[in-house]
Amino acid sequence: MISQPLKALVCGSTQGIGLAIAQKLAIDGFSVVLTARNKEKLENVVQTLAASHGQKHHYFVSDFSKPETLKIAIDAFVKNNGPVHVLINNTGGPKGGPIVSAETSEFLAAFNQHLICNHILMQALVPGMKAVGFGRIVNIISTSVKQPLPNLGVSNTIRGAVANWSKTLANELAPFGITVNNVLPGATNTQRLTEIAKAKAEKTGESVADILAEMGQESPMQRIAEPQEIAAAVAFLASPSASYINGINVPVDGGRTKSL
Repeated sequence: MISQPLKALVCGSTQGIGLAIAQKLAIDGFSVVLTARNKEKLENVVQTLAASHGQKHHYFVSDFSKPETLKIAIDAFVKNNGPVHVLINNTGGPKGGPIVSAETSEFLAAFNQHLICNHILMQALVPGMKAVGFGRIVNIISTSVKQPLPNLGVSNTIRGAVANWSKTLANELAPFGITVNNVLPGATNTQRLTEIAKAKAEKTGESVADILAEMGQESPMQRIAEPQEIAAAVAFLASPSASYINGINVPVDGGRTKSL
């Protein structure tokens, strides 16, 4: 039997898409567990989350560049606070650049930060999900798993690995009432997108504002997304209502991706 309220762990939850997801889940009645590197930011965010359903929110500090310390942190949290029913895997992407000039160390670092850390969290939380017959794992990846993006060689490669990890996991966990899905944001109004635009501006001489506007024009909706629009899709997949949606990629990109 599922305890109430449902508890959701949101990674990278002090800014951008992760923050928007944490805020949306709290409004929807979830007890939210935040994790990120900056303790001060975590403390500030946890105090602002809605709690009108009587839920309590928590946080723990983690560094996804150090998988071994993440394992210690999540194991300790579960031991002290009980099971987590929803896992939102979300972390910043690798730096941009062409794949031909990428160092092998960049692939290894990104693989650890994304796939290995996702795997560590999954293994820590799945036993609790199995025990109650309910679980949701939602991975925030990228539309690059459908259509590789220019100048993001390492990211395209690692995102593809995470997508296939997710599909395999979805097949294995479905009999236990646990679903695994991927949300693929398009260009979204976050700090990371601004940093990408700044890097391009330095090379081309264009303004950051013009570059962001150009990114928006690539979508049929002729604008970039807001983090809250990504969060809305994630919240549905995390809910009991999405009980028969499993093993899929959900682009939230305004129709930019050219494939179905």
